[in-house]
Amino acid sequence: MLERHEIEAFLTLAEELHFGRTAERLRVSTARVSQTIRKLERRVGAPLFDRTSRRVALTPVGRRLHEEVRPAWEAIGAAYERAADAGRGLTGTLRAAFTGAAAGQLLAGVEELFRSRVPGCEVVIREAQPGEVAPWLRDGEVDVVLTTLPVPGADAGPVLVREALMAAVPAGHPFARRESVGPADLERVTVVELAGGGRVAPGSPGPRAATLHEALTLVGAGRGVLLVGAQTRRYYARPDVAYVPVRDAPRVEWGLVWRAGGETGRVRAFGRAAVDLLSD
Repeated sequence: MLERHEIEAFLTLAEELHFGRTAERLRVSTARVSQTIRKLERRVGAPLFDRTSRRVALTPVGRRLHEEVRPAWEAIGAAYERAADAGRGLTGTLRAAFTGAAAGQLLAGVEELFRSRVPGCEVVIREAQPGEVAPWLRDGEVDVVLTTLPVPGADAGPVLVREALMAAVPAGHPFARRESVGPADLERVTVVELAGGGRVAPGSPGPRAATLHEALTLVGAGRGVLLVGAQTRRYYARPDVAYVPVRDAPRVEWGLVWRAGGETGRVRAFGRAAVDLLSD
């Protein structure tokens, strides 16, 4: 029966074909690697490696052992990881949502990285309107949402993206010809309110919209001005709407949110994937 350290030494040396690099990877001495391989060869009854001062190579017996042991060892490792994932709550289904096209694109990348790390967990993605985020989390319809921060009654991870604030204005509005507008300018206009949008503008309250498309349609019809993040200009360009930067305004922050007190192992792992994706 092979012991774990013997299998690791054999497989690593078969990959590296260099005693020094094998020792570095295993964090042991070169002498320890040599001793382990010699002991294994005595138990097998045949050399597993040809060694010279210039090269290390697998013998025919070594190649056969490697071909049979490596898949079995990888299967054992995979089984262990699946068991560990189950113990950490990383199996089952993660229900993720996003608000807006930019968040959807980012969430797709996070989902891909998460699935590569946690293959035993299925991910279901759906789009949410800003006004749906809080009730969906509260009612348990989704586990995590990528959206603008903050969301009342929800816990949040670190800020993933920050973007400039812009005013979406009718294409024929005087603001459309400006390089930027300030808070004092916004006090003089009617502001379209996006349900669940979270950001309150200083102007006169205007019509209320349930979706971003609906809000931009109201803007294009001259019903008011809408405050949005800079990415909206890229993903929601329209001939009847102009986007103007807002000076001296806090940046719009995006992150993952989940029900207060509802952070699970799946949610934590998904959050780590999001942070790691954006830090690469």
